[in-house]
Amino acid sequence: MYLHLGQDIVIKTDEVLGIFDLDTATIAKSTRDYLAMAEKRGRVVNVSMELPKSFVVCACREGGVMVYISQISSGTLLKRTNYIDEISNVN
Repeated sequence: MYLHLGQDIVIKTDEVLGIFDLDTATIAKSTRDYLAMAEKRGRVVNVSMELPKSFVVCACREGGVMVYISQISSGTLLKRTNYIDEISNVN
């Protein structure tokens, strides 16, 4: 299955390691440091020039990770993955 992050960016859901709210996640210094390090390594893709609301960390096939910064909220992205539906169907 695929996840649309905005604009023309689509990723495979099985590559997603985490979906994070940008406002709440960047309160922690460790998260800010992680994002800064990923940007220095060229591992950050800004999906849109609009106000960013979330970031998605994905595993790369060649190893390492990519961070996608999206204008779509983390809640909306999570709903698009159908992950919430899968959890609610577990008995």
